[in-house]
Amino acid sequence: MTKILMIEDDPEMAELIAEFLSRHNISVENYDSPFLGLSALDIGKYDLVILDLSLPEIDGIEVCREIRLKSDIPIIISSARADISDKSACFYMGADDYLPKPYEPQELLLRIHSILRRCNQTPAESEPSRVFEADIKKHEIRKHGERLHLTNAEFEIMAYFIKQSNFVVGREELLTNVESISYDSSLKSIDVMIGRIRNKIEEDPKNPQYIISIRGLGYKLINE
Repeated sequence: MTKILMIEDDPEMAELIAEFLSRHNISVENYDSPFLGLSALDIGKYDLVILDLSLPEIDGIEVCREIRLKSDIPIIISSARADISDKSACFYMGADDYLPKPYEPQELLLRIHSILRRCNQTPAESEPSRVFEADIKKHEIRKHGERLHLTNAEFEIMAYFIKQSNFVVGREELLTNVESISYDSSLKSIDVMIGRIRNKIEEDPKNPQYIISIRGLGYKLINE
């Protein structure tokens, strides 16, 4: 049976979700205190965490960070907070999914199944090895295992590119999702920062093979 740790201070919602998921062979253990939830994670074995953000004692974003420091367990954020800064912070801290309240329990179930399928891939199905890896806890980006020397803004840009590996990322998307870049910055300043990163990761920055430009759309990190 799948076992889920939930940190949710709304007892009615927690009971509703637990009852629904129990009918699908999923056991839910809820804690309304984030400190108790973190302690439970230290001593128990769980397959996934469902985490609220508006919690007593400590904000859910900080809880997400604490979980990721100690475990790579999948994290689904379940929150009524819909601000893009909250979503960005959660993904930056290592959350795997963000489900805005209110939602149908069936949607939560589908997302749980989707995440667990990805996490339980066999070695033959796993992703190919990547050129670049981000270690958020150590604030490091590595290329073929070698640490790159990046500024804070360059690190955050690369971390976002790695998260979106092999997908096109627009300049506006970077402005929205990279905290070190002021949203008032010009799109040209993004191009300047990309140029600096290319100088650090490319063999020939004028003919890049990793961060490539997609005309009219933005950039794409080739990470395999």
